Amino acid sequence: MFVLAHLSDPHLAPVPRPRIAELASKRLTGYLNWLRKRRAIHRSDALAAIVRDLAGARADHLAVTGDLVNIALPAEFENARRWLDALGPPAQVSLVPGNHDAYVVAAAALCERHWAPYMAGDAALGGTGENAFFPFLRIRGPVALVGVSTAVATPPFMATGRLGAPQIARMRALLAGAAGQFRAVLIHHPPHAVPKSHFKRLVDADAFRQAIAAAGAELVIHGHDHVRSLAWIDGPHGRVPVIGVPSASAAFGGDHDAAGYNLYRIDRRPGGWTCEVERRGLNAAGAVIECERFAV
Repeated sequence: MFVLAHLSDPHLAPVPRPRIAELASKRLTGYLNWLRKRRAIHRSDALAAIVRDLAGARADHLAVTGDLVNIALPAEFENARRWLDALGPPAQVSLVPGNHDAYVVAAAALCERHWAPYMAGDAALGGTGENAFFPFLRIRGPVALVGVSTAVATPPFMATGRLGAPQIARMRALLAGAAGQFRAVLIHHPPHAVPKSHFKRLVDADAFRQAIAAAGAELVIHGHDHVRSLAWIDGPHGRVPVIGVPSASAAFGGDHDAAGYNLYRIDRRPGGWTCEVERRGLNAAGAVIECERFAV
């Protein structure tokens, strides 16, 4: 049995105090929003509890599906690299970025500079520009991890994501080539047919779903919405589960689900695969407990 852990959207706190020049962009509205609301939602103590519990789970691999930072200050990327290193070495942790990790255009270079080992596939695929690392393919035991990036800079008050046709085409080829393994796609924005918000949607979700319908996958995992979720999209031989997790730093009692993460217990059986999902999350007492367990 292979155990894949999945957390997302830690929104690492606190946000370093920005210089005036750093706020001459979308960062200004983001920083004001952090001071007004988000710093009460994303708590270091909640995240620490999740990470301690995750360490005790002894998963074989960890997938992190984006939004490590908040307004993409250079110091945030440095802090996030230290946090990643504490989670585990790059060979044991796979990362795809989220929209906050691409908050401004300059963030792409910061992401590459500080997080590259966690986003590197087993072989270079020759991507260019904003998708230089993506999609990546990492083979870990029976599991093929295919990571894609939806992280693009957007105007203020927008949090949309985009893959782009070249990345989707490469993803489809990787998935087809990995047929026979348990293929898990890592993505930040949920590729649902009906997004919760037009301003937070994956703009080319239709093309993503078409690629999955053609090439197949056993699992798609994401973040972004800060809630536990389960949806299904079409594959070539049946439905593919699409599973979201809450923010890994969300305080208990807020508007969204409290901090949590998932464990996927993957096993090969005659005729196919089994995958048991265990959802773990923060309770009112500050402990991390099992919230739900089900098979997909």
